[in-house]
Amino acid sequence: MPFPVPGAPITHILVVSDFARSLAWYRDVLGAELDREYGGTSAVFSFNGAWLLVVTGGEPTPDKPETRFVPPSDIDRVSHAMTIRVPDCRAAYDALVERGAAFITPPLDNGPETRCFFRDPDGHLFEISEFRS
Repeated sequence: MPFPVPGAPITHILVVSDFARSLAWYRDVLGAELDREYGGTSAVFSFNGAWLLVVTGGEPTPDKPETRFVPPSDIDRVSHAMTIRVPDCRAAYDALVERGAAFITPPLDNGPETRCFFRDPDGHLFEISEFRS
């Protein structure tokens, strides 16, 4: 069997501290579509072909011994971020701000790219980026 199997998308797992708050943020602010929810501790969202699995923290399990799921402990130290390519960064920024997104800076023009960053309630970093060729 080949790996990766065609049609098997990658899912980003995001550990959150307050499930209800994050459920609302991913649905209402980011605009992701809620696909399913599991017992008030995890939810699967679809976002433009990507899957986001929002989960509360957890202790080790037999398939991941000594590994704990925890939300970010320092939002200024990032080990994972997601970029959303948009046709108009300033319009996307305005729409997200209107929905309640908190940006680090407004969009900055860097020549062929305009971009800016925002965080979910736990500090997971997102970027919106407009690239001009």
